[in-house]
Amino acid sequence: MHYSEKNLLTQHKNAIKTCQQCPDMQKPPVTCSAEMADILLVGQAPGDKEPLMGRPFAWTAGKTLFKWFSTIGVEETQCREHVYMAAVCRCFPGKNPKGGDRVPSKQEIANCSHWLEQEVRLLRPRLLLPVGKLAIQQFMPVKKLADVIGQQHEIEYQAHPMQAIPLPHPSGLSTWFQMEPGKTLLQNALHLIAEHPAWRNLSDMAHEPA
Repeated sequence: MHYSEKNLLTQHKNAIKTCQQCPDMQKPPVTCSAEMADILLVGQAPGDKEPLMGRPFAWTAGKTLFKWFSTIGVEETQCREHVYMAAVCRCFPGKNPKGGDRVPSKQEIANCSHWLEQEVRLLRPRLLLPVGKLAIQQFMPVKKLADVIGQQHEIEYQAHPMQAIPLPHPSGLSTWFQMEPGKTLLQNALHLIAEHPAWRNLSDMAHEPA
């Protein structure tokens, strides 16, 4: 990434932090620390802990996600430094009265979509990791997780071609990835991620002598 692109990305993150577009979303918006990144990870939306801690995937779901990644050679610190973590919506949507977090509305998703579009244009990632059904749906049609997880997909988004390897959401409320076929499909997906050149580069960096 050239200096001008890095500067644009910094401006982009600063703009996200000041966004006030969705009145029902709970502020502040959450951004990641990574800058140069060949890998773009897209979640659904922050939980209630992420705005307080100032980083994505900062609580229970994050612990599960980073445990998955540690099995394929990259620990949380390296992920946060070298994987750009975005989301369909950047603010906490609030709690669902029936349990769990509220799913963002179609209008909230549309309001936030330009942030993701701009990130793809700036980063031009080689590998996309959409996490959870809502995130996967922004890039490809999906009715059932079993139809798309465990496969590598060639996609184009914002006129940028890249490979997508979807993952299930690591929420503590989800049992999909703990039972078959989800358990095997998750392992297949992690294997594909481990073999992708962008991830292999990241893994090599993580294991370089200090």
